[in-house]
Amino acid sequence: MSMSENGRAGEHATMDDVARLAGVSLKSVSRVINAEPHVSARLREKVEAAISALNYVPDTAARSLAGSRTFIVGLLFDNPSPNYTMNIQKGVYEACRANQYHLRIDNVDSSAPRAEYEARLLGLVSNSRCDGFILTPPLTDDVVLLDFLDRSGIRYVRISPALQAQRSPSVCIDDAQAAASLARHLWELGHRKLAVVLGPERHLAAARRRDGFIAALAELGLPEPVREVPGNFSFEGGIRAGTELLQDGPRPTAIFATNDDSAAGVMAACAQAGLRVPADISVAGFDDSWIARSVWPYLTTVNQPIEEMGYAAASLLLRKGEPQNTPHLLDYSLVVRDSTAAPLRA
Repeated sequence: MSMSENGRAGEHATMDDVARLAGVSLKSVSRVINAEPHVSARLREKVEAAISALNYVPDTAARSLAGSRTFIVGLLFDNPSPNYTMNIQKGVYEACRANQYHLRIDNVDSSAPRAEYEARLLGLVSNSRCDGFILTPPLTDDVVLLDFLDRSGIRYVRISPALQAQRSPSVCIDDAQAAASLARHLWELGHRKLAVVLGPERHLAAARRRDGFIAALAELGLPEPVREVPGNFSFEGGIRAGTELLQDGPRPTAIFATNDDSAAGVMAACAQAGLRVPADISVAGFDDSWIARSVWPYLTTVNQPIEEMGYAAASLLLRKGEPQNTPHLLDYSLVVRDSTAAPLRA
């Protein structure tokens, strides 16, 4: 768009048109578009209003040629939960779109042979031409990757790191305290025979959930150990875990799965065994994903603001200057639904 003398929008608007309509300098428009620090709210509002009125679209290619940036953000995944990956992507994409950046998404299988995994990972990072990366668990705690990014001077933000929290900017919730709130909920209902379905060993956020759950029960005075079986954060893994817990040893009255996908699998295993949830056994999960409201009965779980975590991580990465190497903590909430109830009494 172009501007006519009376300020109306035409075709092919330029930064000069935006500056003229907003009544500010061309440099001020550039500072707003490039999200530079120390821009007043008033100036930002004026420029953004002019951009909207003119339907101006910044030329990303020209911006890239003018400096060393490519205006591409890389998002790295290794997570079997489709809900988690979808919501992280949505949050990161919205932040990139708001800042006129492109998003590149890559999945890396950390369960592959170590040499193959490291070659794939480091080759991807080296050749991607991204201005920075957002790392999700378990990649967020991979020391080889972190060392490479630091040596290369590449910016990155981690989501839910468990190791070296002060090493980089990060976004997380308190997984241990969130799981502890679920433990207290089940305790208050009267459950004393409990079990945990674990996540992947390399996913340290899952380990924090397990630790917080068991520590809270120990503080409450649980008289017997909590049974633990692997579930791998997947529906199929949850079925296997639930089947094992129901067939071998004393049957728990409540099962906590460290994500919703495996919790749904546990509920399927209960149905296969002829057990009613929650009349015969209570089941709880973690994340508050779409699957928590797709199973019946609806799943008691912890709401983790996954989309907001993605948005916050991308916003930190795109902020001018180096953000502080401290965790950016978001809130969680316990969501009590129909899958948990008081245990049956003999």
